[in-house]
Amino acid sequence: MAPYSKTKQCLCLCIFLCCISFAFTRDIPNIQIRAVNLGGWLVTEGWIKPTLFDGIPNKDFLDGTELQLNSVTVGKYLCAESGGGTIIVANRTSASGWETFRLWRINETSFQLRVFNKQFMGLDATGNGIGLVAVAETPGGPETFEIVRNSGNSSRIRIKAPNGFFLQVKTEELVTADSKGDGNWGNDDPSVFVMTNRGGPKGEFQVTNGYGPIKAPQIMKEHWSTFIVENDFNFISSNGLNAVRIPVGWWIASDPTPPLPYVGGSLQALDNAFLWAQNYGVKVIIDLHAAPGSQNGFEHSSTRDGSQEWGLSDQNIQQTVAVIDFLTARYANSPSLYAVELINEPLSPGVTLEIITKYYSAGYNVVRKHSTSAFVIMSNRLGPANPTELFPLASGFTGSVIDVHYYNLFSDIFNSMSVQQNIDFVYTNRSAQLSQVTTSNGPLTFVGEWVAEWQVTGAGKLDYQNFAKAQLEVYGRASFGWAYWTLKNVNNYWSLEWMINNGYITL
Repeated sequence: MAPYSKTKQCLCLCIFLCCISFAFTRDIPNIQIRAVNLGGWLVTEGWIKPTLFDGIPNKDFLDGTELQLNSVTVGKYLCAESGGGTIIVANRTSASGWETFRLWRINETSFQLRVFNKQFMGLDATGNGIGLVAVAETPGGPETFEIVRNSGNSSRIRIKAPNGFFLQVKTEELVTADSKGDGNWGNDDPSVFVMTNRGGPKGEFQVTNGYGPIKAPQIMKEHWSTFIVENDFNFISSNGLNAVRIPVGWWIASDPTPPLPYVGGSLQALDNAFLWAQNYGVKVIIDLHAAPGSQNGFEHSSTRDGSQEWGLSDQNIQQTVAVIDFLTARYANSPSLYAVELINEPLSPGVTLEIITKYYSAGYNVVRKHSTSAFVIMSNRLGPANPTELFPLASGFTGSVIDVHYYNLFSDIFNSMSVQQNIDFVYTNRSAQLSQVTTSNGPLTFVGEWVAEWQVTGAGKLDYQNFAKAQLEVYGRASFGWAYWTLKNVNNYWSLEWMINNGYITL
């Protein structure tokens, strides 16, 4: 028995040492993260705090607002022929992409109008100066127009061209800028259009550009200093949470003088968050939520007009790597820094696997330049993408984490689900999806966003409690942890603070 026992002891020791080595060199020691997102704080999302936009003049004319313009005389929609690259006409009986103009706001009354193919409407420089075309890739004076509303009916507008005259529809094929615009706003006035406002994004670009360079700094600094405060970290640490995921925008690396329309001050707010986190024993996950050019075209990535242009330029990618470099260098020595998320929700197919893999590799390297202990989180792509597509890359990295976001929303399959069907979906489908991205020898998994909200109408408190409980149970199996979206929100079930205070969720 003695030789066997000695061999067994040596084998156990080897296994123990290998496990220790694996844990420290591959995964880095990990606590189970139970986090909440501080959404709507350092990266604006209008639906989280709508009152932030209340003081903006002409607040329904923000950057990215989609307008469709019907001529009252011919009864047809203004259209960028072929989606752009040629003339402007007014010959469409219904409005779709070519008949939709996205605003770039210059001030509360002056705008540039971007068309489907991303050119801008402007005066034709090759003709007599009154024709309308959409050929400019970069807007300037000839592409800047004033929108004048009828005081008695704000959906009736005139558009003043940079030559001082107003647009008018002479025929369905001929739109010119040569009207005095002095008619009576009636249906016989060719300079009058009936406007359909389809809305647009309400993110950081819209709120700062909407208020303008004089007022925006005051508005944003007040928001940053009041929306999230030190007592929130006390609340977090006292209610079973051990971390925060803090969305930030790329402009934070240029603080205190970021490029317009952004304003300085968000970096000081993030500094405060790290101090508060240390005071209350809370870990911090820095999440680059908004990248230059927008990685997904959504308001929470600070798109100007709904366009997704991050992956179109090496300069954008290099700038984003520099932002990660800046943030990691600044907070690497903080005991609160737990992880850096390289980018949030890149959208396929606009962001290709090749592009995101190249970026994640570069981003990982700059994090490791400053920190050997911070986890590096890589968000799976939204849209058509294989949920395990990052495994070959992430498996070769120490301390890598794959971030997945699970909402029983944003898809038609949830529209008619009952309470029990939603709960069953979590236990069955979400459980299977999480298992698919969880391996014993690969990256850790993180459910970086989830919420106890759904498409069910008339659900009671017990229903919400059971739905939240199911998600906590399933997402609690994620090897890195989870983060609720979000701490504060005017929509109650999206606010973890409200859910905890009202007994819907107990941790």
